[in-house]
Amino acid sequence: MFLGITNTPRDYAWGSTTAIPELLGRTVTGQPQAELWLGAHPGSPSVVVNPAMVGGADTLADWIADEPREALGSSAGAVSTSSGAPVLPFLLKVLAAAAPLSLQAHPTPEQARAGFARENAAGIPIDAPERNFKDPFPKPELIVALSERFEALSGFRPAEEALADVATIDAGSGRLGPLVAHLGQGLEDTFRWLIEPDDAARAVIAAASELAAAVDAPTRNVATVVDLAASAPGDPGVVISLLMHRLSLRRGECLYLPAGNIHAYLEGLGIELMAPSDNVMRGGLTPKHIDVPELLDVLDFTAHPEPYLEPTELAPGVDRFAPAGTGFALVRVSGEGEPVGFGTGGVAPLGGPTIAICTDGAATLVGAHSATMLRRGESCYITPDEGDVTVESDAAVGTTATVFLATGA
Repeated sequence: MFLGITNTPRDYAWGSTTAIPELLGRTVTGQPQAELWLGAHPGSPSVVVNPAMVGGADTLADWIADEPREALGSSAGAVSTSSGAPVLPFLLKVLAAAAPLSLQAHPTPEQARAGFARENAAGIPIDAPERNFKDPFPKPELIVALSERFEALSGFRPAEEALADVATIDAGSGRLGPLVAHLGQGLEDTFRWLIEPDDAARAVIAAASELAAAVDAPTRNVATVVDLAASAPGDPGVVISLLMHRLSLRRGECLYLPAGNIHAYLEGLGIELMAPSDNVMRGGLTPKHIDVPELLDVLDFTAHPEPYLEPTELAPGVDRFAPAGTGFALVRVSGEGEPVGFGTGGVAPLGGPTIAICTDGAATLVGAHSATMLRRGESCYITPDEGDVTVESDAAVGTTATVFLATGA
């Protein structure tokens, strides 16, 4: 079955007012539209376009709850809530940022289970502002840029690289001396000092913001200090950004955010795929609750390379992004797509139930029992019984089609 689904974008303040409505072909209202959720997450489950196809269920979550075997196939029950209810093991989003999101990180599976049990035992309500673990699941993520540029901070870089930028900003004034001293002790020492700032750290945050604005030829990290200081003056995240990789994804490039990775999206439109968890430990650039001990326990302070994720090319125009151990994969089909499907006959075996969204042109999706056409901005849920699914661009539209398919790994 190809089941048409849609949703109402989330209106978070950092969202773009134009990017998502332009993608979906909807009216620009002037209000922020930050995220379009495609999945069965209870926070914003996808709306079924034709409920009569699924016994009257209005949302994808309702249908999965009513008919898990039909909706999820053999994967039903493989991933379930703490109450045992089967769930879709991923959440697909269209994300449109016009302003920085909070600095944040997500737990490992072990940390998520332990933290969820610990906070339950402590009697902390699920919806309490100070609650860290809303569920017992990890939250790995990837994002593929749809805009020409997608700006982000992600992961710690070597301390020497941060020191070089600090020297450029300081320009011999000595005002950033305490920051230099802490960087000499390593990234973790520096982060701990900044995240709960004493008077010396606050003075450094203010000085870095002031001095960076006077740099003639700023690096991307230095320019980011200036930008963040304008939107979040005095926030520790302004200087923490110097410790991180500053990335500009080009259209089609992918960023992978594993457990422990500190990150913040800054600006751009992208397709995001993640585990359907709400476990977020924030670390700055936000008025929301920051649990410093829990954040420090989750963070990976290792200086890793820039966390780009290269796809596997399965055929011309067919790329698969599949981080190891996440349980999900994202397949991108551009142009005249080769067969992609659930069985051995497809060039990109899809792991059970799948969600597809067309981001350019129009395409026909053909399965074992039925077919559907998706135009730009339209999406559908594909049941596993459709087997191998062929994606073919509709030449009559005049624009080469691009379809993203989110599925199990």
